[in-house]
Order: sequence, then structure tokens, then C-alpha cells
Amino acid sequence: MQRRDFLTALAATPGTLEASAPEDDQQRDEPRQRKPLTITLLGTGTPAPSLVRASSGYLVEIAGDVIVMDHGPDAHRRLLEGGHRAVDVTHVFFTHLHYDHCMDYGRLVLQRWDQGAAKVPELEVYGPAPIARMTEQLFGEDGIYGPDIRARIRHQSSIDTFVARGGKPPRPRPAPRVKEIRAGDVVQGKGWKITVGHAVHVQPYLECLAFRLDCADGSLCYTGDSGASDSIVELARNCDVLIHMNHYFSGTEPSAAYRAACGNHRDNAATAERAGVKTLVLTHLLAQIDQPGVREQIVHEIRQVFGGRVIWGEDLMQISVTAGKITGIENRGG
Repeated sequence: MQRRDFLTALAATPGTLEASAPEDDQQRDEPRQRKPLTITLLGTGTPAPSLVRASSGYLVEIAGDVIVMDHGPDAHRRLLEGGHRAVDVTHVFFTHLHYDHCMDYGRLVLQRWDQGAAKVPELEVYGPAPIARMTEQLFGEDGIYGPDIRARIRHQSSIDTFVARGGKPPRPRPAPRVKEIRAGDVVQGKGWKITVGHAVHVQPYLECLAFRLDCADGSLCYTGDSGASDSIVELARNCDVLIHMNHYFSGTEPSAAYRAACGNHRDNAATAERAGVKTLVLTHLLAQIDQPGVREQIVHEIRQVFGGRVIWGEDLMQISVTAGKITGIENRGG
């Protein structure tokens, strides 16, 4: 079965943080019209190079905000292909700091700063430690992009461009508002909240998180990279949409540690069924399983355990949720 045909067939107590409000809410919200909870899969691949699947990245549009969850290699290109710009993004949440989940962070911040010309609020950034140190090492005075930023602030040609875009010198430096978070935290936004959960992946080398978003239209749980765990089941309890790493074919793992760190399809079926979610979206897909026949077998075996809807994720697939129900699934990737 061809990819398009297959996708068409599938479509049949914690601490609380306030998401900082922009300096001019009215200016930010005027261009945006009310729309349902909309989830766009920017990148559904792995660290492996691919012209088909970008690395991890997800876009959530809700209540006038545009939230990015993870931003790996080529996720920013998918953002543009999906009709958005860096200046549209209001918040970014990182599950963990593997490069396939954060490499395009620099591009997001710099393009947003450059194109925004000091007319958009600073980006709100949430993630596990050491995201604050990473941000400083990227964009600080002595950071990796320090000479680039200095030139764009001081050289007359760059000042001319800044003014042409509507800026008023002197030009400020990029200054993302970074908050380090951990499992148990809750981030409150305008019309939404994100609960931070514990993912099981590559601890203790990297802290790994999962996120649950709740709003009036419904709920979404994104597990980042995680194997099966009781903590994921509880975080995703009764969610409308669960986006879960489905890295490899069950039974082919080289070790117990690999299975514990990376999702396989039978474990994911059990997780979704135990959590009582309505829809399971499979992502972080290795090329070895992204093949005709294998895709169908995986989905068939998941459906033997999980009674909800199963979606084989695809870059630029857009899922709309209204009143707790999926009201649209559009494959915009061609």
C-alpha cells in the first residue's frame, strides 16, 4: 500500500508557573482568529538523515498562542512549509536536549529576533536543565552566535535593515525568557495549561520530560522520547490525543535497556489502552518500519490491544480537536 493510501485509510501539587504575557497582548492577538485546538506534526523522524521525515517537532495552536514542542533538525523548515513564521511562535517547550529535539532552537530564536525587528515579545522558553545555560552559550555576549549578533546590532548595513523592518535603534539583543522546568510543574497560559511529566529515556545523562496540554477544546499528551512507564500512563489519562515515540518493531530491540528507553508498538498499544486515550499518534519512526506492509502490520497489532483510533504520523499532518473530538485530519505534506 502506498503511503498516501495508508494515511487516508488511517484517518477514516506541583509547582505552577505563569506563562509570561507579552507587553502588548492586543497587538499580538488581533491578527489571529479563534480556531480549534490544532496540532501540526512538524517532524516525525529520528536523528537519522532523511528527506522524508524531519526530526522531532510539533506545533500547537490554541487560544491565540502558537506553541512549539521540540525543534529538531529540519523542523523549522516544516514550520515554514506549514505556513507559519518564526515571529508567529509565542512559546517553545523542550522535552529533552538530544540534538534531534533541539538543533533548530538557534534558528527559531535568531530568525524570530531578526525578522521581528523588536516588534514582537521575547520568546517564552521552557525545558529541563541545562536549557538556560544552553541559551546563554548560544545567544549571550560570549556565546556561539555572539559575533553574528554583535554585527547585526552595530554594523550600519544591519541597522539599515532593522529600520526598514520597522525597528527603532538602538537594537536590543535577543533575550528569550527561559524557565527551567521539571516533572510536576504546571505552566499556565491564556486558555491552556501544560502539566510536566516524567519520561523514561536516557537518564541520568539527560533529564527527559513529557507534556500534557489541557484547554477548552481538548487535551494532548506528547511523550517526547519515552519507553513504557506508569508515569506516562498517568500523565496521558483520558487524553484526546497521545503522541508517542514508536521507534522500532517490537521484539527487535538489542537489549532490555533499549526497550526501556525507546518506544515499540506493542508497548505503546498497552500504554494507550491503560491510559484510556482516544487517539494514538505514532511518531519518531525509523525508516526500517516506515515501509509498506510493515506499517499495516504494526497498526493491526496495536488495534488488537488498543480500542481507539491509531494514526501513523507524517510530517505536516494537521489534526484539529474540538470539544474533545478530532474534527479534521489533513495531510499537508503531499
